This record gives sequence, structure tokens and C-alpha cells, in this order.
Amino acid sequence: PSMSKKPTFCVFCGSRPGRSPEYEAAARALGNAIARRGCDLVFGGGNGGLMGVVSQTALAGGSSVTGVIPTFLLGREAPAGNLTKLEHCESFAERKARMAELADGFFVLPGGIGTLEEAFEVLTNLSIDRTKKPIGFVSTGGYYDPLFRMLETAQKEGFLGEGALSRVRVNEDPEALLDELLELLND
Repeated sequence: PSMSKKPTFCVFCGSRPGRSPEYEAAARALGNAIARRGCDLVFGGGNGGLMGVVSQTALAGGSSVTGVIPTFLLGREAPAGNLTKLEHCESFAERKARMAELADGFFVLPGGIGTLEEAFEVLTNLSIDRTKKPIGFVSTGGYYDPLFRMLETAQKEGFLGEGALSRVRVNEDPEALLDELLELLND
């Protein structure tokens, strides 16, 4: 993508805070880093958990923040307040497609099944060259280490091509990870 416009990063993360305060600290650090580097944010639109923390932190730091939320979730989770823009869609598939369309790259903070499902769609598209957009996993306290051990096993056993993870980065430090993704955007 042409970087004449501000890079926009999509963040996949838990709609819950998790048990450790480290997770919220990582979400806050990522939101701050995105704002400090002059980047914008797109995310799932909810106000709960890490979603609320990363979006409100980026917004407070001056980033433009777009939420994309399926209408059926509106009764279940309140949309984040005072966003730059809130878009409604009908399904998770539409939400993922819209967020991917708006994003130049992706971040994955700790989260559950929904977070993994969103991340795996990006990983799948990267592995078959359907996208070149980089993805970074914020592995707070080693959160994503077991996942990457599994992916290394898949590679070692011949189920995943050698270059499949070339645009994937993993780091505990959200700011360092943002720098790695910005570098990949300029490749």
C-alpha cells in the first residue's frame, strides 16, 4: 500500500480483559504506540475488555478510530464510545472483510476463539498469497508461544509452506512490534 496516507492497523483482541493486568497494559501500550506513530486504528467496535482499552487509548492519543460491529452484537456488548466512526454490518464475515479492507496491517492482542478465528483468516490469506498485509502477535507473557509452537510443527511436518509466516511477527513489546510492521509495510 502507498504510505502517503497514515497507515491503518486492525487490532484483533479479547472483548474481555483477561485475568492478568499485563493484558490491559499491553493493549494500552499498543494504543499509545499507534497514536504516537501517527497511525490509525480499526477494530471490532466493542467497548469491553482489551477492545475498549486499545481503542480508547488510541483515540485519546489522537488516532482516527473506526469500529466495525455486527448489529446482532449491539444488545450483547455496548459499542465503544466517542469513536471517530462506527460502522454496522450483519455478520462476523462482513466485519472481517470490512476491517481487512480498511487495514494496512494487523495486530493480535490476547483473546479467545473469536480473536484466533480473525487472526487465522489473515494467516490463511498470507499463506496462499491472497494478501501481503503483515500481522503482528503481541505475545504478552508468552501468551501466543503455544500457538507458534503448533505452527512450527505444521511447517516441520510439511503442512505449511516455508514462506507462509514470512510477514508474521511475534513480540511481547507492542511498540517494537509496531516498528517491525511499519518496516514490513515499506518492503
